[in-house]
Amino acid sequence: MQKIETIEALEALYSTPGEAALRKVARRMTPTYRRWIAASRFCILATVGPEGCDATPRGDDGPVVQELDPGTLILPDWRGNNRLDSLRNIVVDGRVALMFMVPGDNIVVRVNGRAVVTEDADLRARFTQAGRQPATVIVVDIAEVYAQCPKALLRSGLWARDDAAGIPSLGEILAEMTSGDIAAQEWDQTYPKQAANTLW
Repeated sequence: MQKIETIEALEALYSTPGEAALRKVARRMTPTYRRWIAASRFCILATVGPEGCDATPRGDDGPVVQELDPGTLILPDWRGNNRLDSLRNIVVDGRVALMFMVPGDNIVVRVNGRAVVTEDADLRARFTQAGRQPATVIVVDIAEVYAQCPKALLRSGLWARDDAAGIPSLGEILAEMTSGDIAAQEWDQTYPKQAANTLW
């Protein structure tokens, strides 16, 4: 395998970015980006830290983030598996990227910036669901926001197909990874109720 070792060698394999690809970048929220992100209930949060990179799905019953001001987004950290991979990374190295998606739309909107984690009571209260609040809130200082062309989602047909038949269940994955200490069928039967009880 031949490794590409310089930016010049990499750029030689591609054409110059089009004007639209460069001009679509904003440094803060705009009216159109605001409307689009407000419609998104799901995003991927990417972080980097001393142990490496992490990307985690984030979802909410309503907008997945709120706008604190045109240069700042806030994202709740709802109950999960308590690994805290993303949060640990943010505490050490604040660089983050968010990738927002809306089911049925092939555009992806991306936000890059720097973040901090806070337990601020007022910010946590903004996300109250079913009488519960997130343990912390991620505050993102926007460096850039831009729309990604839809080709990746068009190529994959993501919203027009269902490929779930025959893939391993979460219980099967956990059974494999624990050498059978977790029973796949029992996990798969009990997890939906457990998830519903601990969603918030």
